Amino acid sequence: MIYTFSTLGRNIVYDTQTESILAVDPLAFHIIEQIGDDKSTIVASLKNEYSVEAIEETYEEIMQLVEDGILSLTEEISIGEITYPKPVIKAMCLHISHDCDLRCKYCFASQGDFHGDRLLMSEETGRKALEFLVENSGNRRNLEVDFFGGEPLMNFDVVKTLTLYGQELNEKYDKNIRFTITTNGLLLDDEKIDFINEHMVNVVMSLDGREQVHDRMRPTVNGKGSYEIVKNNFKRLLEKRGDKDSYIRGTFTKYNLDIDKDVLHYFDEGFQSVSMEPVVTDESLDYAIQKEDIPEVLDAYERLAVAYKKRKDENPDLQFFHFMVDLTDGPCLAKKRSGCGAGVEYVAITPLGEIYPCHQFVGEEDFILGTLDSGIVNTAITESFAKARVDEKEACQSCWNQNFCSGGCHANAYYNNGSILKPYTIGCEMQKKRTECALAIQIDDDEI
Repeated sequence: MIYTFSTLGRNIVYDTQTESILAVDPLAFHIIEQIGDDKSTIVASLKNEYSVEAIEETYEEIMQLVEDGILSLTEEISIGEITYPKPVIKAMCLHISHDCDLRCKYCFASQGDFHGDRLLMSEETGRKALEFLVENSGNRRNLEVDFFGGEPLMNFDVVKTLTLYGQELNEKYDKNIRFTITTNGLLLDDEKIDFINEHMVNVVMSLDGREQVHDRMRPTVNGKGSYEIVKNNFKRLLEKRGDKDSYIRGTFTKYNLDIDKDVLHYFDEGFQSVSMEPVVTDESLDYAIQKEDIPEVLDAYERLAVAYKKRKDENPDLQFFHFMVDLTDGPCLAKKRSGCGAGVEYVAITPLGEIYPCHQFVGEEDFILGTLDSGIVNTAITESFAKARVDEKEACQSCWNQNFCSGGCHANAYYNNGSILKPYTIGCEMQKKRTECALAIQIDDDEI
């Protein structure tokens, strides 16, 4: 399948079969748009704009690309047989705290308690969780653990203890557990910053862009704004962090569909690595993104791509995750088709020791895989997630973007459609625009 689009002032051709991406002139673009027609039909449709000689010459050049295997005339996306490796657990979301010191209005975790009691994970449960990860990781050496919440800084003594215990397990079992912490930053102080910077390979910092945007959706428990406190805490963390990985993770809602302004605000404040995710929630809520909002969001992505490209030319270290795509050394095809690995290679552990497919399913009892004491016993859930690949999603079969989005988020699909096999349509539209922008930027960067 050949997909054509125009953005950043470029006419771009992406072939889903060969995974080729080309920037072409307007004549070639028009011909490729009609590539399924015969030559005479194409000439007749374009001869009022271009000379017949130019049309025929360009047509032959395109046919040579087909002969060379750069472009394919196949309408269906055919990927052949893929061998999926036997899954082992390689990543864990450790819910160190089911409590939070913010009351974010859009919080999928019910403002920290995940629709249950406000709890902190005990050291004993945390140790069992790390042991469970090691025991179920097979021969895989590099493992990932994200301290998550709620707000993990509310249980920081246990965070420290478990981090050091993980280092003991590394030495004992020849593993390399790499720790990340996701935090709203409200409780950051110099002691916590120093420990995090020494022991965490990545820090995910929650900040929602401009002050008025952030404070509207992320108030403290007493209803006051949190922007200035957390922004300054994050800046202090980064000043001491050096070149270790970290990034800002924001959420946008109906109230800030002009997300280009928020991402550029991050850059203006000195944050160089940024992710900005759309809120996914009940459509009846006032801040929910509706279908009619999509054109405005897509326009914002287009504006952002233009501004981002200009800024990145000046500062190559800038990263907006949704505009990053690796066409040469990215995930293998099996990984692209299978997605995030939730419930199969990735699990979430609650303070009570329950095992869920991922952090967004925590609290949904039908999705409990088991406990740290029993192990994974609900294998039917694991099998359903293992099979929830692009190949099994009917809506994905004719979509040009399927190898970039991997079929989308399972949780978003479930909460909107009642099935992990039916992608979240609004999310699909935004994802496709992000990919278009990413490919256009990639062409400029690599001069493909």
